[in-house]
Amino acid sequence: MAEELTPAESDLAADAAGPEEEEQPIKQRKNGLYPGVSDELAENMTTGWADTELRDLEPIAQASHTAARRAALSARFPGERLVIPAGNLKARSNDTEYAFRASTEYAYLTGDQSEDGVLVLEPTADGHRATICLLPRSNRENGEFWLSGQGELWVGRRHSLSEAEQLLGIPAKDVRELPEQLRQATGAVRCVRGHDAGIEAALTDKVTAERDEELRVYLSEARAVKDEFEIGELQKACDSTARGFEDVVKVLDKAEATSERYIEGTFFLRARVEGNDIGYGSICAAGPHATTLHWVRNDGPVRSGELLLLDAGVETHTLYTADITRTLPINGRFNELQRKIYDAVYESQEAGIAAVKPGAKYRDFHDASQRVLAEKLVEWGLVEGPVERVLELGLQRRWTLHGTGHMLGMDVHDCAAARTEAYVDGTLEPGMCLTVEPGLYFQADDLTVPEEYRGIGVRIEDDILVTEDGNRNLSAALPRQADEVEAWMASLKG
Repeated sequence: MAEELTPAESDLAADAAGPEEEEQPIKQRKNGLYPGVSDELAENMTTGWADTELRDLEPIAQASHTAARRAALSARFPGERLVIPAGNLKARSNDTEYAFRASTEYAYLTGDQSEDGVLVLEPTADGHRATICLLPRSNRENGEFWLSGQGELWVGRRHSLSEAEQLLGIPAKDVRELPEQLRQATGAVRCVRGHDAGIEAALTDKVTAERDEELRVYLSEARAVKDEFEIGELQKACDSTARGFEDVVKVLDKAEATSERYIEGTFFLRARVEGNDIGYGSICAAGPHATTLHWVRNDGPVRSGELLLLDAGVETHTLYTADITRTLPINGRFNELQRKIYDAVYESQEAGIAAVKPGAKYRDFHDASQRVLAEKLVEWGLVEGPVERVLELGLQRRWTLHGTGHMLGMDVHDCAAARTEAYVDGTLEPGMCLTVEPGLYFQADDLTVPEEYRGIGVRIEDDILVTEDGNRNLSAALPRQADEVEAWMASLKG
């Protein structure tokens, strides 16, 4: 990785910059190899560059959908200024940053994924005027494009404001001017908090926590019903994820020779080739690690004869993620006890999926799945019945642990800020997408179950779209029934 510039070079860029940039000087390494920039070099770097402006660009695929979302937001909060930031880069270590991921609210309303971007809806007599505030292309006159650590020659070209307007269908302005404009603003303001401290500081005397939370809740609930574009992106995510699972099965022998990390890396390759990234930390849990719900360390052994619980999802370039789990016999065949537990979870998931339909209560699929698992636990003598007593007291939760699903979309746990009455106490509608993911987990140190159960964890998870007449399994490309799983694995291993 190349060294960035010296303090002297940083000062040169700051001297040529505006007041906003002087308030936040460019962070540079202390021990650079060059003492400064000569006047001749500085002058040389300003000339001899081709015009690379992109013209006649087509709008992004979701532009009409993001416009409709902004219109709905405008109607919900008439007469108020609305501020939705994308967020800023976050330091990983010293002067390296994590890969940027725009806030869900911002990307949902704009389709843009630029760091430091801010969507502003200014109230008008008949609604709102939307403006997207972005960093313009790096300045070549003052040397920013090669002197700044975030300049174009360091991190790559970004779109000009004109290009952004063509792509997004929103008038664009320089975001560096926005904080002062917000400080001078009057009237009611709402802001999505937690993404941009600088924007929040500029609004500190104009916003209230209560109003801002209402905005966040609205945007969370607005995402519950997916439009046609979103459904297509979720299907892409599921299809890529299915291919990622196939990739893993093909290299299980290499994972046995190394560790769970081989599985993690294999799936990640598919996510980066076909999508933007993984939608969340992949759970590559072999053996007793499968009983840890969010095992993302992925540093354990992969042993023949044990199970692999793989919970992973590809995130598309537009930030929609799949969330799929399969529990696979590492050697390709379930033993008798593994199959018994797996079949119980499969039966539970079947009951849950059948309960997903328009007009059903959101809780119905969870209740249906949990009933099947409670029945199995009573049948196996692991908990004392009757089943109604087990469910009333929640006794099955020692081994089922978690809820049976959640909303899915741009966030893996989508719509999380929605009101309880609109989410878990709500009613399913066509266009909603949720996971159905029952599981049974027998901890390695659980003395209440027979020894042979201990260390076995099974979860099966699919992404289910509510349709007009029932549901559609977006992840149906991956087999679920035990015999089908074994045959699928055998075919992939060749």
